[in-house]
Amino acid sequence: MKVNLLALDGVFDTGLATVQDVFSTANELAGMLGVDIPPFELRVTGMRKRVHTSQRLRVPVVSAPDAGRPDWIVVPALGEKMPEGLQVALQRRDVAEAAAALRAQAGRGVRIAAACVGTFVLAESGLLDQRQATTTWWLASLFRQRYPAVKLDESRMLVSSGPFVTAGAALSHIDMALLLVRQASPELAATVAKYLIVDSRPSQSAYVITDHLTHSDPTVQRFERWARGRLADGFSLDQAAVAAGTSKRTLARRMQQVLGKTPLSYFQDLRVERAVHLLKTSDKSLEQIAGLVGYAEGVTLRALLRQRLGRGVRELRMVD
Repeated sequence: MKVNLLALDGVFDTGLATVQDVFSTANELAGMLGVDIPPFELRVTGMRKRVHTSQRLRVPVVSAPDAGRPDWIVVPALGEKMPEGLQVALQRRDVAEAAAALRAQAGRGVRIAAACVGTFVLAESGLLDQRQATTTWWLASLFRQRYPAVKLDESRMLVSSGPFVTAGAALSHIDMALLLVRQASPELAATVAKYLIVDSRPSQSAYVITDHLTHSDPTVQRFERWARGRLADGFSLDQAAVAAGTSKRTLARRMQQVLGKTPLSYFQDLRVERAVHLLKTSDKSLEQIAGLVGYAEGVTLRALLRQRLGRGVRELRMVD
């Protein structure tokens, strides 16, 4: 498998390094396991002759136009972590050229994967329009504003949609690279994950700092304050709108823009968050906790936790 790693100036050091580490480890372990697959050929490419990482380390690159036709192009994140800096970076000429190059390569049948902020570069190409995708959770609001045609689900760690793969925040670079290895050999991917001590993590939901998102919008923040006070009582959109000081339609629109959720869906998220906190910090039974967060039966809460977080009650009871 030929993989071109597209490193733009200011590339996120961890993302660039972890993708390379996964593929080099896979090549080292393939022989030991006797896996009969060709080695992964990884080439670091760039849109400029000189590329530096976010930490100003020099990256030797091959010019992307001269790098041939790979099986996959992988776009790691840029080092910009906050919306203001990222929006400036996305206006750069090399990013526009990268987006054009990705469109051209996709037209030739090359598959493309992007992780974290790298998903913005892929989205700039228009290739994700009308497709499902994920991105780094704390930039989901900005992603929706810039790319409304993309069907975003930032709760997921990995999303495959046709010839494109998108991955969530930061260390999802590892998950993305393992997915590509898995296509060549599931056994090899599982062994690489063990060597690198990478656990299965299908969802970003367990890592989301909700306050970081809700505090960016006064309407959403007022709704959250109201919701947290009545998790055991049930949901009323009429009462929620009054508490948020707006109309039902405006509340729903702001929730969608900021969190990508309906008011009811976010209300359920808060119930899950509260339930997880009680599981970890109290000795209350599952039935008792279910009642405290508005569910009649513990079995309903158990199923919801598994669905939303990909983890069972016993796992959640363990202290992180």
